[in-house]
Amino acid sequence: MASSALTVPVLADDASALAAAHAVAEAIAPGVVARDRAGADAVPRDALAALDGSGLLGVTVPRAHGGAEVAMATLAEAVRVVAAVDPAIAQVPQAHFLFLDVLRVWGTEAQRARLFGEVLAGARIGNALAERGGQHAQDLKTRVTGGVLAGTKYYCTGALTARWIAVSALDDDGRLVAAFVARDTPGVTVDTDWDVLGQRATISGTTTFADVPVDPALLVDYARAYEVPQQLGARAQLVHAAIEVGIAGGALRDARAYLREKARPSTEAVRAGADAAVDDPHVLHRYGRAAARVGAAEALLADAARTLDAIGLEPADADAAARGSLAVAAAKAFGSEVAVDTASELFQLCGTSSTAGKYDLDRHWRNARTHSVHDPLDWKYHHLAAYALADVLPPNHGQL
Repeated sequence: MASSALTVPVLADDASALAAAHAVAEAIAPGVVARDRAGADAVPRDALAALDGSGLLGVTVPRAHGGAEVAMATLAEAVRVVAAVDPAIAQVPQAHFLFLDVLRVWGTEAQRARLFGEVLAGARIGNALAERGGQHAQDLKTRVTGGVLAGTKYYCTGALTARWIAVSALDDDGRLVAAFVARDTPGVTVDTDWDVLGQRATISGTTTFADVPVDPALLVDYARAYEVPQQLGARAQLVHAAIEVGIAGGALRDARAYLREKARPSTEAVRAGADAAVDDPHVLHRYGRAAARVGAAEALLADAARTLDAIGLEPADADAAARGSLAVAAAKAFGSEVAVDTASELFQLCGTSSTAGKYDLDRHWRNARTHSVHDPLDWKYHHLAAYALADVLPPNHGQL
């Protein structure tokens, strides 16, 4: 759990946010392989302490509440920088930023004052949103009845070490609400049952709420967010897109290092006159193609973020919401494909020796493959085409 004694800088602007992201990336880089190998067997407390203590958690807090209220372009770049080193750590605050937006639009002034203040002091918000057993992940069985929360949630990224957990539930009237519950509240149990292919250090385990008392002052009418045009989902998806683009960049970086420092040319390349792996014309072609695609993914991510900045958190209408949502959908879909492809291409570039377990280079593909199926990419392309060809808005008032 985040320490209440943590001394955290309050970042003032976009430049300081980016500097903090680079500092976090540098701090967590030495332990990335160990964290990947340990998975749920070792909670990455040191890496999360570096994140929580950096000030990054508060960069989207509104200026009126003491935060930097950075541009989405800045947040996307900050997440990309951290994800290029360790996408699991970069994913931990994804829902944290979502619920800061939820509070900013739909929270009461008292809720904002309390929770924004804690966030600026280093508190992180984990999520408890998805469920199993229903028709889909948001077919909720969790209830808040009579001020008591009961239910079980899965894929609870960040909840294990958070100070607060944002929980989606249905209230006495069957209406969707978000309950902010302190992580150490009696009846809250967060498990480490996270056994997956990649993104292992997120430890996105099961969270159980066994008759947990909920402060009525910390309930938000979350249903309203889906009744009007909004950019909450697009901004949340932008962070996911930045994680994928970061993975792609990290895989390309490690391929470059391996080719320059360790790889030998193939026998065929030597016969063709190559003295080093980087002289192989096929390596040059493949690396150049991968670099171009990673650059394109980075550019698409930055463009999507600028689109969200232009539209704002509360769009004027459904068409504006659609433009933001679709820009992010393109960046997420393309970035995910580039991440998976680049992480796989790494081995074609670097050769058999690069598959040795001591290098753990397969983590890039495992992370990309695991994270890329967070939501179906085909539907993103579907909505992009439907809007372009027939002016069909995405669902939820233009929000994917």
